[in-house]
Amino acid sequence: MRTDILRKIALTVTGVAATAGGIAGPAVAAQAQPAAERELNVRYEAQPNFYYCGPAAARNALSVQGKDIDMNAMAKEMGTTEAGTNSINDITPVLNKETGENDAYKSVEIRENKADDKQTDKLRADIVRTVDESRAVVANIAGTSTDTDGVTHSFEGGHYISVVGYRDGGKTVTIADSANPDQASYRISVDNLADWIATRGYAAS
Repeated sequence: MRTDILRKIALTVTGVAATAGGIAGPAVAAQAQPAAERELNVRYEAQPNFYYCGPAAARNALSVQGKDIDMNAMAKEMGTTEAGTNSINDITPVLNKETGENDAYKSVEIRENKADDKQTDKLRADIVRTVDESRAVVANIAGTSTDTDGVTHSFEGGHYISVVGYRDGGKTVTIADSANPDQASYRISVDNLADWIATRGYAAS
């Protein structure tokens, strides 16, 4: 894996824009902050090919726990092929194994084409709880969504991302996206994220 050419970007509470392109130090747990806002320190790596988004999202998520795990090893455990990683249920066991707790993560599915209010509220609560426990959420998304800056992100064939922070009590969340180092991080409303996850699922505490 060509880690020497992958950009590493720190996502911190001072804001993604202020640190874009910087080199992250060792990952540490989030410092004490108001309950309405928290972000974790990610040692970001982009995915090395078009089908490694699952292993890359898991790797970036685990980096907030101070872990540095080879994407190729995780891809093998997840059954990742050139067709991608089948579902969040293939990622959750690997997150648990690497976290060192059998029940640290659980898979949550949103089977409908659009998330309802109850599913969105659960997603928000799951993100807040997981991030407050100094862990990142991994989400399987599909389709097109728009972030808080009005930028469109489209993954019609499906994609995996990490959720590494929240604002406004979880109404807005921070994404670490392995697809493109130039868009390594952005914020999105939890409502948009829930609809982006619809028909798929996510792994959270």
